[in-house]
Amino acid sequence: MSSKRVKSIRWESGNLYLLDQTKLPHQMVEEKQNSIGQVWDSIKQMKVRGAPAIAIAGVYGLVIGMKDKTPLPPQDFMAELYNQSDYLKKSRPTAVNLTWALNRVINKVKASLKKSESTAGDSSSLYKTLIQEAEMIHREDEDICKKIGENGLQFIMPGMGILTYCNAGALATGGIGTATAPMYLAHEKGIPFHVFACESRPVLQGARLTAWELQRAGIDVTLITDNMASILFARGMVDMVMVGADRVAANGDTANKIGTLGIAIMAQYYSVPFYVALPISTIDVATATGREITIEERDGEEVTSMGGVRIAPEGVKVINPAFDVTPGELITAFITEKGIISKQFNSNLAEIAASR
Repeated sequence: MSSKRVKSIRWESGNLYLLDQTKLPHQMVEEKQNSIGQVWDSIKQMKVRGAPAIAIAGVYGLVIGMKDKTPLPPQDFMAELYNQSDYLKKSRPTAVNLTWALNRVINKVKASLKKSESTAGDSSSLYKTLIQEAEMIHREDEDICKKIGENGLQFIMPGMGILTYCNAGALATGGIGTATAPMYLAHEKGIPFHVFACESRPVLQGARLTAWELQRAGIDVTLITDNMASILFARGMVDMVMVGADRVAANGDTANKIGTLGIAIMAQYYSVPFYVALPISTIDVATATGREITIEERDGEEVTSMGGVRIAPEGVKVINPAFDVTPGELITAFITEKGIISKQFNSNLAEIAASR
């Protein structure tokens, strides 16, 4: 894999460093995270973003928050662990991976507590388990991304035009991305293809992050504004759409960055396959349909300003949902680390989610 592939999260000698993605593509600034509150802010402010990356940052944030709690008795340690986990879950509510990862580390520590109760263990051993499980989630994500890439590689044919939206790349994960993973592997194999990256207003993750990341890796990429996508479809320049996801309901309805739904509607109209690449931790079978997915509403300043410059009149009303939901019937298939999930999503998603 290209040595230029950037890493959004670094865990070294018990310290967490996050690449501040709000400063890209102009500056590469790594911030050491010194408190759980700082991690919460980094997630909320989108210094770290992308469902898998948020999950990894969140569990390391929990490690940081519990660092000085080891003098507590084990039961009090667990109570504080739950409190701090609940706090982190509120940073960004739409992406399910954060809740999944926090619940996973808590369950691991809880299992460790049951063992230690019979051996007079203390909270230091619980904290060690917490660190180990957080590191495990981080390592696993790199492997998951590679497997998503291997499973999605079959869909990339020579000469294809691939449209992607927002950023589901290395910047959004602990590995080579989700939607970008097949692209990285295809590029490595010398398969010629072209990527169209939508800018992804209002925060411009496609312009600032995806275009920068793919260009840096040597992948042939063209940046377009969001409202240019339709003419590319009309001209036959788009052979496939590949995007990531923040939450997938049991019926296949998929929450992703605001604007994804419009792309999916265009893809259906022009008979272009629409693929969603994701780790199975993004599948939320407890949520029946997309109607039950909580959609994060963000500050209107993201819409009224660009690059710190105001572009709208003072006092204008703003609606700024961060995500929309694409109905499952508009999705051709899901690409996961466990394989391809085709139609009849209700049964197929439940079956594959049960394997995690």
